[in-house]
Amino acid sequence: MQVGYHDILRVWREADAIADIEHAWLFDHLMPIVGDLSGPTYEGWTLFSALAAQTERLRLGVLVTSNRFRPPAMLAKIATTVDIVSGGRLDFGIGVGSRPGHPLAAREYAAHGLPFADTADAVGSLAEALTVIRRLWTENEPFDFHGTYVNLTGAFGSPKPVQRPHPPIIIGGRSAATLRVVAEHADVWNNPSGDLDDAVSRTALLERYCAEVGRDPASITRSINLPVSYNQPGITRDAIGKAIDAGFGHIVLGLPAPYPDGVAHWITDEFITTSA
Repeated sequence: MQVGYHDILRVWREADAIADIEHAWLFDHLMPIVGDLSGPTYEGWTLFSALAAQTERLRLGVLVTSNRFRPPAMLAKIATTVDIVSGGRLDFGIGVGSRPGHPLAAREYAAHGLPFADTADAVGSLAEALTVIRRLWTENEPFDFHGTYVNLTGAFGSPKPVQRPHPPIIIGGRSAATLRVVAEHADVWNNPSGDLDDAVSRTALLERYCAEVGRDPASITRSINLPVSYNQPGITRDAIGKAIDAGFGHIVLGLPAPYPDGVAHWITDEFITTSA
């Protein structure tokens, strides 16, 4: 948000040429959630597909897709298309969607004629969506699915994603209800808060839910979003070190717009090579 397409493309291409940068992400909002509320915001998966076609190496994802925006069978088809366009570089990020407590959460839904269900319904529909999406990616025969939130008849996915059995699933969120879904479905869990103390406490809760479903919590990679300070890089550097020490091996650095020239090289020099 608050940035033009060519600036985004410039940074992604620069990052794609730097081996130390492993992955790049967009977010999934239809309107700005900070700053100028009438500023530009692009539809995430459309932009994502364009960027996937113009990069060669980076792992790519939307952190995270709102499950409220697109029916799950349609989302499975969109994600498969991007995985093919990118040559099998998709990390499939998904979450419940905007928090009801966020003051701007409902605005983009009402503005686009989208329903905004309560949290219980949103979490329940996420669990069903992930079940359906995985089946569409992996099953070779049409199937019916009649759940509480999702109903499909003759569902079938063709073509299949490049990655087998399917692209990695990254679930973002920190609520207890979401963490239960993480324990059952995620390859990577992303804590979006940037608050390390909160992330550590949520990790303990996730481990408890993994025990309840009989899953090894070590099989879920822990991820965290950390904001970048251009003016005080030491703050960001310290946060990265603390997150790594706490077991978060998947670090996503949020770059505020406007993006300085050479920002991907600056990120590498300031944070990645110094943290290695």
